[in-house]
Amino acid sequence: MPAIVDDPKPGRDLEILVDAERIARRVRDLGAEISDDYRGKPLRLVGILMGAWVFLADLIRQLDLDNVSVDFLGLASYGGAAQSSGEVRITKDLDLSLEGMDVLVVEDILDTGETFHYLRGVLEAHKPKSLRLVTLLDKAARRTRPIRADYVGFTIPNSFVVGYGLDYAQNYRQLPDVRILSPAPNLGERP
Repeated sequence: MPAIVDDPKPGRDLEILVDAERIARRVRDLGAEISDDYRGKPLRLVGILMGAWVFLADLIRQLDLDNVSVDFLGLASYGGAAQSSGEVRITKDLDLSLEGMDVLVVEDILDTGETFHYLRGVLEAHKPKSLRLVTLLDKAARRTRPIRADYVGFTIPNSFVVGYGLDYAQNYRQLPDVRILSPAPNLGERP
């Protein structure tokens, strides 16, 4: 049975969904798969802030490639609420050119697909040679857009998850694993 951990916010529990050991094994496997696919090619990783930075840091150390560069793009669609507003805004733009590059977008979670649908349009305007997506978590049950990741760490149920970079109102990013926050925050709830 997954461990239940007390949450610093009264009335909530944090049940481990994917433990740190399973994450480490899967990130190693993803690193090997991506390395095979991009061997001999320069690769630009684009991490989506703020949730993907932990995953990106672990993933890049598993890549057996000679020419890997990193950039970050900040997006916001949740604010302090528990559900996406549906409106995506850029909070930090790219620093490096993507033109003619093989680009791999690194996401923490693929949920409705709305954010990546928007993001794909933004990135394609930069004229990359190729554009692919790796996500740690895929919550396919909530998909409203026909988006598929090229590389998936774990397919998860429709639960509100935190940890390993994912947050609720800027809390829980430091957890070493992915946990279900329960009861889930109410839609529109502010911390």
